[in-house]
Amino acid sequence: MQIKTSNQIDSLVYADAITIRRAVFVTEQHIDEALEIDTVTPATWHYVLYDDQGQAVATARVTPSDAQTGHVQRVATLKAARGWGYARKLLQRIAADGVERGWRQLTLGAQVTAQEFYTQLGYQPQGEPFMEAGLRHQTMTLMLS
Repeated sequence: MQIKTSNQIDSLVYADAITIRRAVFVTEQHIDEALEIDTVTPATWHYVLYDDQGQAVATARVTPSDAQTGHVQRVATLKAARGWGYARKLLQRIAADGVERGWRQLTLGAQVTAQEFYTQLGYQPQGEPFMEAGLRHQTMTLMLS
């Protein structure tokens, strides 16, 4: 298993991230591709986890919200690769990288169906649920040490 990162949209990591996001969000969850494939800046870091066979199986991205907060988005694992802890490993790596960047917290908008997963990783719900791309989401925060 290997996690690769890139902040360049012309990289293989970014292309692999988009492939996974299309499979999970557009094909599986029926989210409009125009909503899913959005514009990012060089401040956005894309993470892709490759399994032991070198296949891209999970992705996430993080963008600084301010000097002390990273905003995690687009956490996705291919259906055939779920249950192996790949998203957990990606989020742990993002948290470790956030500590190195001097961030005090990570935030994300969890699909309500995945809220328990994020709670197990230490994220706490904040505020009321909201709708995004036709799905209920919950803002969640993880304090970094």
